Amino acid sequence: MPTQSAADRRAAARLAYDAYIAKCPSRQLLSTLSDKWVSLILTALAGGSQRYSDLARAIAGVSQKMLTQTLRSLERDGLVSRTLTPSVPVRVDYELTDLGRTLLPIMAAIKEWAEAHIEDVQAARTRYDNRT
Repeated sequence: MPTQSAADRRAAARLAYDAYIAKCPSRQLLSTLSDKWVSLILTALAGGSQRYSDLARAIAGVSQKMLTQTLRSLERDGLVSRTLTPSVPVRVDYELTDLGRTLLPIMAAIKEWAEAHIEDVQAARTRYDNRT
């Protein structure tokens, strides 16, 4: 049996990922990406680096706890980078990483779709609710 290079082993492992399998690590990532705060934070960062306070103002309704928790999760997954500038007060900036920027067109499209079709969805919900 021929020896596989590290690149070959990684390629084979990527093919083995299947989100329909309960223990697949991609399922955890899908869970993270499906969060409403994730899509709003990623699209808010589309224009470039932003301070924490700017993000909090831009995303109506997000609590300080949820914003912090979501930013940490995105940083852990390599989608957002955090830059700390020592000053008084300390300045913290967030921006999309190269990996995060690859996700932006998908997230932006979902956000735009939701905005464009919310009236259709609301009408469908009303029809459904009136039936039951």
